[in-house]
Amino acid sequence: MSISIKNPEEIEQMRIAGRLAGEVLDYITPFVKPGVTTGELDRLCHDYMVDAQGCVPAPLNYAPPGHVPYPKSICASVNHQVCHGVPGDRKLKSGDVVNLDITVIKNGWHGDTSRMFYVGEPGIQARRLTEITYECMWKGIAVVRPGTHLGDIGAAIQKHAEQNGYTVVREFCGHGIGRKFHEEPQVLHYGKAGTGPVLQPGMTFTIEPMINAGRRDIRMLGDGWTVVTKDHSLSAQWEHTVLVTEAGYEVLTQSAGAPALPLFLSEKAAA
Repeated sequence: MSISIKNPEEIEQMRIAGRLAGEVLDYITPFVKPGVTTGELDRLCHDYMVDAQGCVPAPLNYAPPGHVPYPKSICASVNHQVCHGVPGDRKLKSGDVVNLDITVIKNGWHGDTSRMFYVGEPGIQARRLTEITYECMWKGIAVVRPGTHLGDIGAAIQKHAEQNGYTVVREFCGHGIGRKFHEEPQVLHYGKAGTGPVLQPGMTFTIEPMINAGRRDIRMLGDGWTVVTKDHSLSAQWEHTVLVTEAGYEVLTQSAGAPALPLFLSEKAAA
């Protein structure tokens, strides 16, 4: 496994790409409301990335081995859709939850992030799953520092999810990121602490747990991209791009409109 270590100039490019990805989510927030189609959200994001930011939407026509080219500029995964939901004519309705996944390319560098949105007023179950999944992502981020193991991230996420009665999707994981959309390492959202490569300053990767309210089993729809829960239970996901620093971590995709940090992190900072 060859994990790239970014130099200061490359890290600065990653900061720019990460900031821009986060700003797309801030921009689209007021448009996520009952009656809008996922296709319209895709169009708005595409135009903002291309016209306002001068970015390239990384998902558009992305075609890893075994896949048809992805036809849209963002992923929009609604309710029991786990990931890679293809935007289209579906109208969002009050009570839905939707994950919007944004990846931009700026100056050849990728920034990758996703956020959960409530459409109107969510149900109690949907709100709790979304909040616990957000905490899962930050539990994983919080252990990032030089000298810890990659497996520590997945162990922290799995523990928090299962303690709250949820399951972790295992077929998809976080990934290294930089000039390529997907680089080494694979960042599992489950596993055993103390295993895997040791983290070093200059590594950049995503942490993006997909957490299900029911069983962890999934299936792919006929479009070749959209992944759903087999038991039709709700699923949630959050994602940030993270840099390993000399002292710990830096979240490259954090933005002004991102939700407040989870209570366990804000209390730690105040202590």
